[in-house]
Amino acid sequence: MRLPHPLTLLVGCVIVAAALSHVLPAGQFERRDDPATQRKVVVAGSYHRVDPHPLGPFDTIVAIPDGIIDAVAVITFIFLVGGAFAVVEKTGALHDGIDWLVRRLGTQGILAIPIVALAFAAGGAFENMQEEIIALIPALLVLTQRLGFDAITAAEMSVGAAAVGSAFSPVNPFQVLIAQKVASVPQLSGATYRIAFLAIALMLWILGTMRRARHTRVAVVEATTNTAAREFGTRGKVVIAVVLLTFTIFVYGVAQLHWDFNQEAALFFAMGCCVGIIGGLGVTGTAEAFAEGFGSMAYAALLVGFARAISVAMEQGLVIDTVVNGLAASLAGLPVAVAAVGMMLAQAAIHVPVPSVSGQAVLTMPVFAPVADLLHMSRQVAVLAYQYGAGMCELLTPTNGGLLAVLAAAGLRYDEWIRAAWRMILLVGFTGAVAVIVAVVIGLS
Repeated sequence: MRLPHPLTLLVGCVIVAAALSHVLPAGQFERRDDPATQRKVVVAGSYHRVDPHPLGPFDTIVAIPDGIIDAVAVITFIFLVGGAFAVVEKTGALHDGIDWLVRRLGTQGILAIPIVALAFAAGGAFENMQEEIIALIPALLVLTQRLGFDAITAAEMSVGAAAVGSAFSPVNPFQVLIAQKVASVPQLSGATYRIAFLAIALMLWILGTMRRARHTRVAVVEATTNTAAREFGTRGKVVIAVVLLTFTIFVYGVAQLHWDFNQEAALFFAMGCCVGIIGGLGVTGTAEAFAEGFGSMAYAALLVGFARAISVAMEQGLVIDTVVNGLAASLAGLPVAVAAVGMMLAQAAIHVPVPSVSGQAVLTMPVFAPVADLLHMSRQVAVLAYQYGAGMCELLTPTNGGLLAVLAAAGLRYDEWIRAAWRMILLVGFTGAVAVIVAVVIGLS
């Protein structure tokens, strides 16, 4: 069974979101400025009905450009990073470096999977890496082809590993740390517990990726016969060194300087300019490579805007808060362990119309934290339920523009991804549910 084209799927979701404004009662929480997170957060217990605002046909269509405008920082980032890596690719340094790595691995090419997956998982754990992966997909496809693996393997060891790292991270500033702030839970508390389940989840994901890769692998000889090996020279090594230095600065900027997409995009644009000159492309060749990169990223970037339009439609229809309030109320009266898993599933459901993990944290945690108190459940458990529910839904929901953009860059359809990865996603999601139940049993706080 083949799903519709991603644009068709996303437009359909926008229409469904608009239709909900005709079906669900309109309602809102009051919001206040939170100095700890520097965001507007909802006030617990403040939900109230408001005058309905159903979206008409034209309003529904307008939600699409509104979504693109709302996601303009992310879209700009994708264009500039994509252009920068097109420059890197044009220098030939990535191809030469990958050829060198393949020759060094020899018959042990399967070891590239855990190495690459752990690198992306670290990116997910430390800075919620997702859109940044889009520009790296062409290089990953070259690596997997050289080793005889398919595009699904490239997606699993990049966006898949990054999502697992993000969901189970003890330090992700855009997910666990902001959720702990909003829920009035001490920062970095429960880190040891999270690290233990992060190790388990990553092990399961990497082993599953390696298992599938072995079954679908093409002989390395067949995969590399038509590729002429070139020397990985000094110029190529300097280019790769500049790329690695850029990522080092990037991590520091995000972690210590609290950079947003604008600063990150500027950094990678500067990298592309430097690499073009160092790689011998000249000013004109560098500009041409940037232009090619912009063109190749256009579809992937716009998918992010179309996905954002879904939450825009529900916000304009005043039904997002109604959904959150209804799901929170449904947990009242359940046994604590059942309610904890139910909270995780509710967070996964909310992540479909609210694909931003940080946005979901400031929307839901002020509501679910008091629910946890009423159920005599630790607020730390409520944060875990949010982490694992929203985090693993990242790999399933078609409203995640970053995921669809990565798949588009890899030449994969959404239904191909789901058929290949759903068992692993559910297995790791089940691991999260076990972690939530164990946290309830041991009284994690």
